[in-house]
Amino acid sequence: MLPFVSMPSFQRHVFVCINERAADNPKGCCKAKGGEDVRDQLKLELKKRGLSKMIRANNAGCLDQCEYGVTVVVYPEQVWYGHVTVADIAEIVEKHLVHGEVVTRLLIPEQPHLGGKTKFPVLEVTP
Repeated sequence: MLPFVSMPSFQRHVFVCINERAADNPKGCCKAKGGEDVRDQLKLELKKRGLSKMIRANNAGCLDQCEYGVTVVVYPEQVWYGHVTVADIAEIVEKHLVHGEVVTRLLIPEQPHLGGKTKFPVLEVTP
């Protein structure tokens, strides 16, 4: 029997698409648009700010939003961002992940599940 290890509890979980498609695929792919660099910068920014224990950043396969790649989705809010670049990461971390404010300029259109909501709970920083 394995020893009990407590399950981590994250306040937010961020998925970055790094899916790769053939170069001639008309949908394109997030990997070719810099998905791995975006993911690496996100992880670096979270670590630099001491947020890695509260916010989890993960790779994702295809999120079916190829035309908006690099695609990033934040849970539990289910906010979808498109055309994300390395240069956008500090703003996403500061505004959305820490302060709960959606970065509207990066929102993928047609997200009726948000009901127009652009504010969510502020990150509860734990020592």
